[in-house]
Amino acid sequence: MIGFLRGKLVHKAPPFLVLDVNGVGYEIEAPMTTFYDLPALNQEIKLHTHLVVREDAHILFGFFAEAERSLFRTLIKVNGVGPKLALTILSGQSAEEFHRCIHDNDTQALVRLPGVGKKTAERLVIEMRDRLPELEESSVASVNHQSGVSPISIVNPKQEAISALCSLGYKPLDASKMVQNISADDKTCEDIIRLALQGAVR
Repeated sequence: MIGFLRGKLVHKAPPFLVLDVNGVGYEIEAPMTTFYDLPALNQEIKLHTHLVVREDAHILFGFFAEAERSLFRTLIKVNGVGPKLALTILSGQSAEEFHRCIHDNDTQALVRLPGVGKKTAERLVIEMRDRLPELEESSVASVNHQSGVSPISIVNPKQEAISALCSLGYKPLDASKMVQNISADDKTCEDIIRLALQGAVR
């Protein structure tokens, strides 16, 4: 099992990033909460990782906060929740918001996430209530946009955001509607995705 990776960030296109670790490029899938805090390209970062082994692929998932990785690992133990859906849930809500939904039995907030129907939301509330670890405030993942972070060098941040939302499970038409009223002026792809997701879960 690969517990963490420390290396140079050489590529990022949500939900994928590539980390150069001593000359080996690791392709990693990460939730948007991790992308919001990524530094500029060619900077060194450390990610807590979880490896999913399937017959047709080995998929590496990465998280800035260990608390988010723990939540991811707990989510994929829920019947009907795979790694992709767990990543979507973590992209649409912070760990704190998800904990609130579970403790308040707020299934309505959960069903607004792509791929989460009424039955899945009810199952999440029932099965996660006793599984959620008690996270200390200092370890709970926060969605803080770091100052001085350089934007991704892309031609059209809105199109990149739509593509990322589709990768997270949203239908192309829905993804387009989510970003159409967001101004792209001086915004990175991550900024647009964050605003789109905030609007989607209201």
